[in-house]
Amino acid sequence: MVLPCLNEAEALPWVLERIPPGWRALVVDNGSTDGSDRVARAYGATVVREPRRGFGAACHAGLTAATADVVCFCDCDASLDPALLAPFVREVRDGGADLVLGRRRPQGRGAWPAHARAGNLALARMLRRRTGLRLHDLGPLRAARREPLLALGLTDRRSGYPLQMVVRAADAGWRIAEHDVPYLPRTGTSKVTGTWRGTWQAVRDMSRVLAESPAGEGAVR
Repeated sequence: MVLPCLNEAEALPWVLERIPPGWRALVVDNGSTDGSDRVARAYGATVVREPRRGFGAACHAGLTAATADVVCFCDCDASLDPALLAPFVREVRDGGADLVLGRRRPQGRGAWPAHARAGNLALARMLRRRTGLRLHDLGPLRAARREPLLALGLTDRRSGYPLQMVVRAADAGWRIAEHDVPYLPRTGTSKVTGTWRGTWQAVRDMSRVLAESPAGEGAVR
């Protein structure tokens, strides 16, 4: 399980205690200054350092460092329970889907700010026009096989990484499934969607991904 991390020491214990038994947690430290790496090790996680700032940089460093056949992704902010990924992994292993995504369903006030939800909705609509996929969310909770993911040749190292994964998977003819998951109020402030400015910067990053040609540099056909 790949867990991109930037200053999430407060949330990490909750997240790591919910990793399914037998799974390997890879906490990718993206330049934390709050001791997140020490907390991760104390809870049995393997820490991978990625000095290049960016959500995509952290995710890809974890994907590269992973060794399991199936790789999962989850945020470190305690907004999503990593145990929810267990059925996603079964679906991938059983051949029901090539990529399984979690559709976030906010639980309680403040779980998903209006500006972040609006940005996500706009991107989902653009994704539908670009690929035909009728997805509702581009959230971080997801599972797929490692080698095919690497073969997609993902190049975005910022906020566009999760979207680029979906776009290139769609271009490659992957079967993509989406399932509802509860979305909790996160611990701390989001580095991406905590403000209108951050949200629309993410939208701009992802818009560039959507502007790729269908073949996409490095995409699998």
